[in-house]
Amino acid sequence: MSAPAFCDGIQYFSDVTPGFEQYGKQSAIAPSAKAVNAADAAAAYQVMLYSDALRYLMLQMTASKASGHPGGFASQAEAYASLVLLGHKNFVTEVGHHAPGFYSAMFLDQSLEDMGIKTVQNLRDRFRERHGLLGHLSGQIPGLLAPAGPLGQGQHFAMAGALLNPGVLFPCTIGDGGLGEPYIMSSIGHFNTAYPTVTNFLPVLVWNGFSQEHHSMVSLKSNEEMIAYWTGNGFKEVILINAKDYDDQNQSGDYVDSTMFSFEKRLAFNQAVLAAADKAAKSALGGTLTVLIIKQLKGAGVHARGAKSHNLYAHHTLDNADIIAGMKSCALTPDAWALVRDNCVRAGGGSASKVAVTESTRALTDLGTLPLQEFEVGGEPKVSTTAMGAIVGYVGKTDRDFVVTNADGNEASGIANINQVLKINHPTEDPLYNQSPGGQVYEPLSEDACAGLAAGMSLFGARSLWCSYESFAINGLPIWQTVTQAMAELRRPTPSTICLFTAGALEQGRNGWTHQRPEIEAYFASMLRTGNVFALFPIDANSTQACYEWAIGTSNKGVTITVSKSPLPIRSTFAQTRDAIANGGVILHESAGTKKVVLATIGDMVLGPVMDATKQLEAQGFGVRVVAVVNPRRLYRSSDVLWDTCSEPDDGFLSDAAFEAMFGGDAVIGVTGGPANMLEPVLLRSRANRDVFAWKRGETTASAGELMTFNGITSEAIVKRAIELA
Repeated sequence: MSAPAFCDGIQYFSDVTPGFEQYGKQSAIAPSAKAVNAADAAAAYQVMLYSDALRYLMLQMTASKASGHPGGFASQAEAYASLVLLGHKNFVTEVGHHAPGFYSAMFLDQSLEDMGIKTVQNLRDRFRERHGLLGHLSGQIPGLLAPAGPLGQGQHFAMAGALLNPGVLFPCTIGDGGLGEPYIMSSIGHFNTAYPTVTNFLPVLVWNGFSQEHHSMVSLKSNEEMIAYWTGNGFKEVILINAKDYDDQNQSGDYVDSTMFSFEKRLAFNQAVLAAADKAAKSALGGTLTVLIIKQLKGAGVHARGAKSHNLYAHHTLDNADIIAGMKSCALTPDAWALVRDNCVRAGGGSASKVAVTESTRALTDLGTLPLQEFEVGGEPKVSTTAMGAIVGYVGKTDRDFVVTNADGNEASGIANINQVLKINHPTEDPLYNQSPGGQVYEPLSEDACAGLAAGMSLFGARSLWCSYESFAINGLPIWQTVTQAMAELRRPTPSTICLFTAGALEQGRNGWTHQRPEIEAYFASMLRTGNVFALFPIDANSTQACYEWAIGTSNKGVTITVSKSPLPIRSTFAQTRDAIANGGVILHESAGTKKVVLATIGDMVLGPVMDATKQLEAQGFGVRVVAVVNPRRLYRSSDVLWDTCSEPDDGFLSDAAFEAMFGGDAVIGVTGGPANMLEPVLLRSRANRDVFAWKRGETTASAGELMTFNGITSEAIVKRAIELA
């Protein structure tokens, strides 16, 4: 037959595909079916064809740009192909370097046609190009559930998907190079303890003996040791398929390449992988914590073997002899390509871009009217976190998919009321500690696990809240950043990933510098320019409630709420904070005088010395305007932020005239208990003489006031500098 239209761009076809007459005359997936029969020899043969098709496309696509990573995915192509042809298309990965394989799979099942990639030539042209196929998985590729970049993250997405979608399998490929990340096993272990019946996620270990540039650290483990490792970490079913057991070519070493076997042994190996994948899928879906391990040499079937196959270099063009040999070794006939396409489209009921759970908007429970409680301005001091906790409890009781995560304890953050209402998910029932199986508060002692599940839940369409001490949250931020970046590209609306950061540096005097790390705010300050990140700084209990009210109504954003857990004065109304969220800040105090001093503040506790400085300046005849910056992202100019590149764009920015009305004066002084760069938009746009008082370094102190003094944030210093500037 002539080559199907989608094959345009393929450079090498084979003249004959061995075994095709016997096993390839018709699809192993009937037109009305969604999966192969694992016991069918034709199914195993067609897994082999699919694996070779993936290898070919990976190699031609990456070589077209002399860039990319084909080796890792090549070593587990049979496992991936088996699970897909068994009908499982909700795949995630921990390995960003497997992107070319996933793109090849999405091409073969027509998912990429949603972005105009219809032929192999399109695939080649769009690889590693803007508005194309990024070097690592992102949020914008049709059919792919989750981004992949830093190692040790993919299992979070698999577990979130499994929790939200009972009865659906979520395989997650894990590289043996990435297995060294401590997060993988610890996060799975805690999740399995908290949710023992949620086993419908399947780690697939790609054990190929090599990492990026050398042998993997587990390359010398015996099969028995590897099985014991997973068993020791709580896995009840460990299924290992070793290509070495089928080798009839006397390949050296423990890791071999199945594409070099005789036809009969290749077919036997593929049959074994298919049977193992079927057994593993049924085990995981049946309530057993299961792992599937495929042991095969890295780079199997492509241009090189071992770590040398990991990525392409400048000389690895389509004219390179090794690349040509690799493509020819896995080339298919036009008939075989057509068969592979039919199987991929039929598997799982359609292209992944149509059937994957993240390809449609998840229905959310209507929250109704949130139970906000507005406290009297000037009345009794209130704990902001506790006020927010009451709303969080209501959200969880109303929306049973809602999960709160916290590594260091909600009680320590003034939000014990969350635990009292929603209960800590714990196998030991104890009312004294508000813990109960099935609770909605997830408390692993790992910020990575907290951020991972919370962010994963949001990405997969559910509401969540990650609570953390400000000083410890940094350990969970890599995956939170990964998810917020993906949300900026996402092709559907999904609830924003929301964080509550408490126990800031100024409250942690007696704990010393180990608990004083407001530098985390600098991380968020740099992210404000991405377009969908909003760092909110409420000033009191009313303000905190209004900030959460806004955040939980947003989509595709990363929202952080940084607030104290100490009782603090009520200085604002709901209306003022709602205005501040829309306009960046709110004027808390204004007086007339000979010269106007503007004190732009971020945070709640710093308002103490700021208000004292205000009185001293007014006593000397100055007019003072105190502006609480609640939502600094709104204070940037539109051109400063990539808001228009976001899939759910937010173009709210304070106009020049409104900025001048809020911050115009003879002198502007920014005051924050965190890093100065969170005040960047004020300092950037202000035309007055200006300066900033900000965090420098932690120290052990007896009070917040003493710690602020150590950092030079005092009313006396503010007054002195204001007079100098004005």
